[in-house]
Amino acid sequence: MRASGARSMFLGEFEHTIDEKGRVAIPARFREELGEGFVLTRGFDVCLQGFPRPIWQQLSDRISSLPISSAEARNMRRILFGSAAEVEIDRQGRILIPQNLREYAGLAEQVVITGMNTYFELWSSERWREVQANLADNGAAIAEQWADLGI
Repeated sequence: MRASGARSMFLGEFEHTIDEKGRVAIPARFREELGEGFVLTRGFDVCLQGFPRPIWQQLSDRISSLPISSAEARNMRRILFGSAAEVEIDRQGRILIPQNLREYAGLAEQVVITGMNTYFELWSSERWREVQANLADNGAAIAEQWADLGI
């Protein structure tokens, strides 16, 4: 378990099978960062995003501080909060992914769990391969974006 105030770090790519009940194992090194549970919600690229509770709280505080008069802020709330679910990790290290989230991300048999430093994503294996191929095909453009960001 991480020390109080320490930031979670999720790295790597892991492929797991989703069972007939919609359960999937969370990688052991991720479980250490998550404690007993976390928040799972829709991602922006037809995937799911998993946030440790402290990171979720920071994100939700920032979004909640945006004016409800802003259409963009309302849409952000709808995406992140409207389908969010608090999930718990069982004794076998699995979570139950709610049906609506499984359908959104197209999760069926194989799920790829990818670390994104402070959060992680869950992808259908097929969709993840498409994303990886797109990244490989656009390496030069991505490098230019990094340069524009000063990285």
